Amino acid sequence: MSYPSSMKSSSTEGLVDLRSDTVTRPSAAMLAAMSASPVGDDVWGDDPTVNELEARTAALAGKAAGVFFPSGTQSNLAALMAQCARGEEYIVGQKAHTYRMEGGGAAVLGSIQPQPIDNDPDGTLPLARIKAEIKPDDSHFAITRLLNLENTIDGRILPPAYVLEAEALARGAGLSMHLDGARAWNAAVGGGVSLETVCAPYDSASLCFSKGLGTPVGSVLVGGEAVIAKARRTRKMLGGGMRQAGLLAGACLYALDHNIERLAEDHDNAARLGRGLGQIAELELDSVNTNMVFVRMASEHCAPLGAFLKSRGVLAAIGPRTRMVLHLDVSTEGVDTTVEAFKAYFAGR
Repeated sequence: MSYPSSMKSSSTEGLVDLRSDTVTRPSAAMLAAMSASPVGDDVWGDDPTVNELEARTAALAGKAAGVFFPSGTQSNLAALMAQCARGEEYIVGQKAHTYRMEGGGAAVLGSIQPQPIDNDPDGTLPLARIKAEIKPDDSHFAITRLLNLENTIDGRILPPAYVLEAEALARGAGLSMHLDGARAWNAAVGGGVSLETVCAPYDSASLCFSKGLGTPVGSVLVGGEAVIAKARRTRKMLGGGMRQAGLLAGACLYALDHNIERLAEDHDNAARLGRGLGQIAELELDSVNTNMVFVRMASEHCAPLGAFLKSRGVLAAIGPRTRMVLHLDVSTEGVDTTVEAFKAYFAGR
């Protein structure tokens, strides 16, 4: 993959970077699409490339409207603030990104109380626990307003039958539903279904382009007209209103045309990596799903293994439970390099 000479080199360039699928870099073709994108002022609503991206993404998700955000974190927060008022609460998993990894934004900026529930090993939230945490109409309690699910979560696709049961429970209790779909594209490709099918049960869904789809930045929140209108206003409040954002939206449009179906390659590479690492006795391998591989190891290995891998051209965030994420910048050869490096390290112990 080539880049213009004006782009600065990085200390990670040339490494097999498995830390996340957020580390991808735009291809020359994506950069060309960005530079050719017509632009306007998106805050005024007249950036044609942004408008096209919002409309196309909403249509793919089967929703009425969409709004472009700089990040998935901001998109999720705006969705929660559009559907929960101050003093209300949302039910969410302990492992969910909106609860653990977004700086407490819903509580700090939205005055929305999270009600966390332990995730089951497959990423689902037990339906009985959801039902038990829905508060009665009593002034002692925050008003339960929304159920927040994540798909994929830890690389796992939520079972479709479970999602339908959760939807029925939520609707019966008068709750809205929001999907953190940062990797909903992986869920669709991995499950052999459309994005519309993945998003159908939800009132809103945050869809990331800067992970598996390989763009430098960007998420689109999709949903009904009223929810998106509120979220657009909230975006301005949160500082997410951008001007000639078509330069960024152009990358997302390129990704829609070129980088969705190829996610299957990442899933295949994850399976290949899992098979290779599964041959190492010192590693405990979790089941491999979509584009993520999780391995567990004794903590004594973490620091020396991380340094050894880097010396062999592999970058990974090594810990007692290590996540490795496959993406469009990791080839089959990169997977084999990684397996060989792991084997070499443990062979030398």
